[in-house]
Amino acid sequence: MSDAKKFNIDEKFTLEKNELYSLLSINNKDEKPSTFEEAVRKTGFGKFNIALMVFTFCGIFSPMFETTTMSYIFASAQCDLNLSLQDKGYLNSAVYAGMISSSFIWGFLLDTFGRRKLMVCGYFLDATFVFISAFSQSFTMLILCKFLGGIIINGPFSAMTAYLSEFHSSLYRSRIQLVNGSLTSMAQIVLPLLAWGILPLPIHWTPFSGSNEMHSWNLFLLITGLCPFISGIIFFFLPESPKYLMTSGENDKAMKVLQRVYSWNTGNPPESYPVKELIQEIQVIDNDDEDGSVIDYRSKLHAVNEGLQNLTPLFKSPYIGKFLLIAIIEVMFLTSLNMLRLWTPQLFQALEDYKMENNGSTSDLCTMLEVLKPKSAADTCIPQNVGKPSVYINSILVASLAITCYIVTGSVIHVMGKKKMLLILAAIGSVSCISLYYAKGVIITTMLTALFISCGNVGGNIVLAVAIDVFPTSLRAFAVSLIMAIARCGIMSGNVIFPMLLKAGCAPPFFVVGGAIAVGGLLTLLLPNTENKPLQ
Repeated sequence: MSDAKKFNIDEKFTLEKNELYSLLSINNKDEKPSTFEEAVRKTGFGKFNIALMVFTFCGIFSPMFETTTMSYIFASAQCDLNLSLQDKGYLNSAVYAGMISSSFIWGFLLDTFGRRKLMVCGYFLDATFVFISAFSQSFTMLILCKFLGGIIINGPFSAMTAYLSEFHSSLYRSRIQLVNGSLTSMAQIVLPLLAWGILPLPIHWTPFSGSNEMHSWNLFLLITGLCPFISGIIFFFLPESPKYLMTSGENDKAMKVLQRVYSWNTGNPPESYPVKELIQEIQVIDNDDEDGSVIDYRSKLHAVNEGLQNLTPLFKSPYIGKFLLIAIIEVMFLTSLNMLRLWTPQLFQALEDYKMENNGSTSDLCTMLEVLKPKSAADTCIPQNVGKPSVYINSILVASLAITCYIVTGSVIHVMGKKKMLLILAAIGSVSCISLYYAKGVIITTMLTALFISCGNVGGNIVLAVAIDVFPTSLRAFAVSLIMAIARCGIMSGNVIFPMLLKAGCAPPFFVVGGAIAVGGLLTLLLPNTENKPLQ
C-alpha cells in the first residue's frame, strides 16, 4: 500500500471517529445533567482504580504506624530515655490525645479546602514530626512529637476514607472500604516485621559532633516516617476528588477528572466519556451582578450555619438515646481492645525476658510479668533483650488471626445478624482476656491474646456498621465522627490506667479489660434491630 493511500485511509478514519464523537455530543445535549453517582458509574472500574489503591498503600499504613510504633520501641528505648511503666502509658496515649483535639477541626477543613491538598500537607507534616521523634533524646521531646503527630495524622486518616469512596460508584464502594480495612490489618503485620529487622541491630551512632548517641529504635522511627513522606509525594500528583469538586461548584474540574478516570479505565480518549454535563449540587443563592446576571454559589458561612442546624436532631429524641448507647458500646470495645493491643509487644517481651533469666523455663503469666516492674525505686531501667524473634513472630500471629476473623465474620454476619455477632464476639473476647490470668506458657498466652484482639477489632467495626444503619444521611457522618472521638477518649484514658493496673497486681489488668468488653456485649441487647432495612 502506498504512503498516500495509507494517509487517506487514516485521515478518513480520524474524520469518521470525530464525527461519531460529535454526534454523541449532540445526542447528549438533550439528556439531563448526570448526578455524581451516575457519572462515576460510567467511568467503570479498571486500571485507574487499581492504581489508586496501590498509590494509597502507604497512606493507609501511616495512621497505623503513627498509633502503634511506641509499642515496639519500649524495650529498646527504656534505658536510653529512662522510661517507667507510667511513661509508657503516656506515650501510647499521646497520639490519641492529639487525634481527639483535632477531630472536628479537620472535618471542617476537609469539607472547606478539599481532600488532596490537605492530605499532601498532612502527610508531609506527619512525616516531619516522625523524623523529629526519631532524633528524640528525652521523654518530653518524644511525647510532644507523638501528640503533634496525632493532631496531624487525624486529617489524612479521615480524608483517605472519603477520597477512596469518591472515586467509586456504589457498586464498588463497600468493597473498596473492605480493601482499606484489610490493608490496615496488613500494616499490623508489616510493623513487627520492620521491628524484627531493625531493633535487634547493634547501632551506636553519633550523627553530629557533641550530640547524643543514636540507637536502633531511632532508626526504626526514622524508617516508619518514610511512609507518610512517600504518601505526601504521591498525593501531590493525584487529582482532587471529583465529588468534592462537584460539591464546591467546580463542575468543569470535576468533569476533567472523571474524563481522565474513564480514559485510564477504558483506553478510550477522554472526549468519548458519555457524560457531557454534571448536575449542580450547590445551593443556588440569587445575587444580581452588575450586568444583571445571576451568580450561583453557597457561601462558606451559609454552609456552616446550615450544617449546624441539620445536626441538632442528633441531640434530641429519638436519636439521642441511640447515639449514647452506641457510643458507650464502642468505647467498651475499642478501649478494652487497645488497652491490651498497644501493650502486647511489651507483654511478649516480658515473657522472653523471664525465659532468658530462668534458663528457658516458663511459668504462669502473672509470675512472668513481674519482670516489667522495677526491682527497686532507684533502678527503674530494666534492660531487655530485643533480639528474640519470637516477640515479633507472636505479634505477627496476633495480627494474622485478626484478618482471619474478619473473613469468617464477613461470611456469617448476614446469617446471624449484627447484634448476635457482637454478643458472641464480646463473650469470646471477655473469656479469652480473663483466661490470660490463669494462662501458663507462651503459646497459650499468644493464642488467648490473639483471640481477644481479633474479637475486639471486628466488634468495633460492627458497632460502626450499626451506627451507619441507625442514623439518617443528614446525621450519619457527624454521628460516626463523634462516636469515634468519644472512643478515642476511652483509648487514651485506658492506656494511662493500664500501667496503674499492672502495678496493682496481675488480676486487675485482665479482669478490668475482660469486664469492659463483656459490658459492651451486654449493652448490644438494647440496640435496635437494623437487619435488612434500607438506609434512611
